[in-house]
Amino acid sequence: MAATVQLLRAGRLEYRAALRWQRETATLVRNRGPGGSGSRDGRDHEAVMLVEHCPVYTLGRRGGGEHVLRTEAELAARGAELIKSDRGGDVTFHGPGQLVVYPILDLRARGIGSVDYVRALERVVIDTLHQFGLTGARVRGRPGVWTGNAKLAAIGVRVQGGVSTHGLALNVSTDLSWFDAIVPCGLPDAGIASLQGLLGTTPPIAEVESAVVRGLRARLGLDLREVHATAVEQGLRRAG
Repeated sequence: MAATVQLLRAGRLEYRAALRWQRETATLVRNRGPGGSGSRDGRDHEAVMLVEHCPVYTLGRRGGGEHVLRTEAELAARGAELIKSDRGGDVTFHGPGQLVVYPILDLRARGIGSVDYVRALERVVIDTLHQFGLTGARVRGRPGVWTGNAKLAAIGVRVQGGVSTHGLALNVSTDLSWFDAIVPCGLPDAGIASLQGLLGTTPPIAEVESAVVRGLRARLGLDLREVHATAVEQGLRRAG
């Protein structure tokens, strides 16, 4: 029987809190539960978080800061902070109107390699766009999902001990002017797009979440079970 994966809808959340939650959850999955490697199947702790972040710029492992075009004081004056992250990739922005998806999965137990996992996340986004009448594409050597020369969704993951953290960020109704402060993903020749800009209207974030959940079920074979909001809050308090 496939392991059930918890689905958490966290709403609006500070990036640091979500990062702590990811690390705590990934540790439980790697250690196969609170009792250590002999206690239970670590996949019992697998989870997917759907979240919108308060404004934040994050530097991935390849980001040295040269693609951040404003000082930290200038970013703070606009209401955003700059945080170093252990995900792959360079610098990106997270904020309101952007759906961020964090799957914490035991890829090793599921027999999924890291490259295939990134390709699957890209396919989830492409499937989601299709449900809104849009076409997304992969670009060789540039992880994420694109429309023409503009990136709609960024993908940056980390796989440690066979367990995934971080994930994907899809611009739904994001204020794209936030990206003016950086060279997104370190690609000076690339633009940024959103569903709102392409559709000419704003799709409800809940509808986009539902489309992404369908994609996760189809492309990664996840048996997702939604967790009540109080359980989400308790988990985030523990992570804090």
